[in-house]
Formats: sequence, C-alpha cells, structure tokens
Amino acid sequence: MKLNTYIKDDLQYRIQTDQDIPLPLTLANLSKHYDVSFTPVRAAIEELIQSGLIHKNEHNRRLEINAKKVGTGTICHEVRCPLTPEGWDRVLIEEVMLASLGRDSTYLREEALAQKYEVGRSVIRQTFSRFAGAGLIEHVPRCGWLVHPLRVEDVQAYLDVRETLELKALDLAQPYLKQEDLERMLAINRTAQKQGTLPLNNHLHDYLIDKSGNRYIRDFFRQQVPTYYSALFNYAAPETSVVKEMAAQHCQILGHLVRHNWSQARQALTKHIRSQTRVLGELLVLAQDDSSAKEKSSCP
Repeated sequence: MKLNTYIKDDLQYRIQTDQDIPLPLTLANLSKHYDVSFTPVRAAIEELIQSGLIHKNEHNRRLEINAKKVGTGTICHEVRCPLTPEGWDRVLIEEVMLASLGRDSTYLREEALAQKYEVGRSVIRQTFSRFAGAGLIEHVPRCGWLVHPLRVEDVQAYLDVRETLELKALDLAQPYLKQEDLERMLAINRTAQKQGTLPLNNHLHDYLIDKSGNRYIRDFFRQQVPTYYSALFNYAAPETSVVKEMAAQHCQILGHLVRHNWSQARQALTKHIRSQTRVLGELLVLAQDDSSAKEKSSCP
C-alpha cells in the first residue's frame, strides 16, 4: 500500500466512523501527524475532495470535513499503516531464512514476492539491496537474488561474534542493572520454564545490550544479520521443550545477576549462547533431509 492510499483510507475511516481527526486539516498538520512529506498528504486530500468527504470552505478556502459524511460510509474496519523499511526487513528476512535452509543455492525473485505481498517490486528490491549490503544475499543480473545454503560453520561464526559482544554488554551494563527489572524478568522466565510459553521471551538480551550504553553494540544487533539469525532460531525452536530449556538458561543467568555473581552470570550466558549451535544444527539436518526427500519423490 502506498502512503497516500493509507492516509486517504485512514482519514476516510475516521470520518465515516466518527473517530478523532487530526485537526486542523492542513497539509502541515497532517504531514506532521503521519510523519510524511506534503506529497502523499496532498494526493490523499485531493482524492477525499473528489469523493466528497472533504471540501474547501468557500470563504477562506480552508479544508473542512463534510458533515453529511460523518458516521456513514463503506469502510468500517481500521486501516493498517504500511510497513516501514524495518518492517519489510522482518517480513522478507523470513523468505531469505527459509530459502537458506535448502541443500542448494536458490534465487528469490522480485516479481513473485511482489505478487505474494501485494506491493510494488521497488519495495522488494530496496529491502533485498539492504540484505545484499549486509552480505546475506547476492544480486545476479537477470536471475534474481541469490541465497546460499546456511552451513553449520556460518552459525558458529555468528554465535562467536554474538557471544563476544553480549559478554562485553553484560560487563558494561553491571552498574546500570536494576534489581526490580531483573526480578521481573526472572519471574517471567520461571513461568516459561514451567509452561513452555511461546514465544520465548528474549527481553534479557535486549536489556543487557541497552544497559551497556554502547551504541556500536546496539547498532550491531539491529542490523539484518542478527535479525536473520533471530528469525532462524525462532523457526528452529517452536517446541515447548526447547522453550523450557532456553527459559531455564535465562533463569540461571538472571539468578546470578540478581545475586551480583558476575563471573557465574558470564559463564551462564556463554553456555546459553553456545547451546544454540546444537538447536540450529538440528534444524539444518532436518531441513536438508526434507529437501533430499522432496528431490527423490520428484524423480521419475
């Protein structure tokens, strides 16, 4: 969905359901409200004027809502805001992740994905360009975007970097950790350990990274590669037993942090991160076995 379409539909929904309208109806105010430039706002307003939902005052030429249209109309469901670039990163990273689990390299094509998600090819292209810049995929002219199969060595290499940065984050965060925050996370993870609550609550990692105060560590974990591995692990660990296991490891880390046992907390964090090599390794074996089985079944 284009921005001007979203703005037009959202204002139409608000008018027809008598919801709050961002007033005054000026280009500047609407631009600020939707956090966009004047261009999509101007296009949306023109469409609403043509449909009779908004008109210009004959005397001062200011935009006004057509009172006869308030509370009546066809749009009765709330309009969803179009995805931001970060949102498309999360959506399309799963396409890359699933493609990388095969035994062989494969291509993702803009046209097919644009049809699947009902967006313009430019959205797919821009997102994949960011992925290519991060080294996740490659662009091959006239072929598409090449995804290489994930290897155990790739998983281990990433987890080595993650371990180094998260241990550093824990060291830097020590003076800024709040006891009430740690105890709250500990209670959440104890519940997850007992019940296997899905999805796994990973707030502990984000908390340590944020409290480290190091923007370079924060920036690393906001990039596409960590997003890819987070999607991969979530895909690999949907079972209640795995969630219980990971939650139990979180409890060990948090228990040491609550008691200010810093060295034990570091050891527990290292064990937790390294244990994901096994989980992801098992996923790769299953995915490649499944790929082989499909190939055999398709043979004449």
